[in-house]
Amino acid sequence: MLTGSDLLAKVKDLGDVSKTDLATACGYVSKKKDGSDRVNFTAFYEALLNAKGIDLGGGSAGVGKGGRKLSYVATVQGNGNLLIGKAYTAMLDLQVGDEFTIKLGKKAIRLIPVGSEEEGDD
Repeated sequence: MLTGSDLLAKVKDLGDVSKTDLATACGYVSKKKDGSDRVNFTAFYEALLNAKGIDLGGGSAGVGKGGRKLSYVATVQGNGNLLIGKAYTAMLDLQVGDEFTIKLGKKAIRLIPVGSEEEGDD
């Protein structure tokens, strides 16, 4: 797959051809399970934009693959539970079975990992 100035030069050399032919000639094609070709238009267009100095910034912005932005707000549910979503636990690399001591303040709830140095502090 061509990138950068090589990609821009190839696009300019090919001139007036179809978008499919353009992406294919630049190497943005893969094989499907049935053996037919699949043109990777998204990767081609992103590489073309990057070659022209336009960065869409996709990728390392957050945990997961897109979706909603994290609000950093938790709401008490109807049954009284306070749910913290998977995106937050993934950010802290929490695993199933991790235990925490609950510390209640005037307007705060702190979760302290069991066995940490902070656990004994009051």
